[in-house]
Amino acid sequence: MAMGLPEQKTLVKIAADEAYLEGMLELPSHVTGLILFAHGSGSSRLSPRNNYVASVLRDAGLGTLLLDLLTPGEDRHYETRFDISLLTRRLELALTWIRQLPSPLATLPVGLFGASTGAASALRLAALMPGIVGAVVSRGGRADMAGADILRQVRAPTLLLVGGLDDVVIELNKAAYEQMQCERQLHIVPDATHLFEEAGALENVAQLATEWFLKHLAPAKKS
Repeated sequence: MAMGLPEQKTLVKIAADEAYLEGMLELPSHVTGLILFAHGSGSSRLSPRNNYVASVLRDAGLGTLLLDLLTPGEDRHYETRFDISLLTRRLELALTWIRQLPSPLATLPVGLFGASTGAASALRLAALMPGIVGAVVSRGGRADMAGADILRQVRAPTLLLVGGLDDVVIELNKAAYEQMQCERQLHIVPDATHLFEEAGALENVAQLATEWFLKHLAPAKKS
């Protein structure tokens, strides 16, 4: 059921270890759910691709939180960008922060949208918090980096979106798909490369992600 809230756009800071992670929380009026974004290696909450997808989600009544999972200092190190355990921990802190928001925001159903390495952290968090994460969408994601044992534990319905010209990532996603046991779909976007820069490709991704979240997000379970 949609919640009649005023539109909001708020810069937030979430405590993480000895640092703070900056993010942008945006809520449309009559919000029905909240999507937490997990950015890929070398990207940030300012990613034009993820911001476009987020705008389409908000038009459909879904709130969005785009968050920098790494501090500027951490992001300068190649190894940290690929530290899936660290990224998952940061994503978990963000989701915990969401669950502590004032009512009724704290009870909104939550989905995860992951890109590149962010998809691996999103899937790990989905396995860790099966009663909280309602659905997952991966855009050109490295789902395989979540690990086979974790993939088998994921219960949230998961949509894997891969560009039709992104040959290596297609094979990696096919392997991850075979490991997963939840409701899942692997969708190949025709004639698209890894970043979905071709005409109409990103629009396709945004539409598919929106449809997936609207279909699968249900009222969150009480923890």
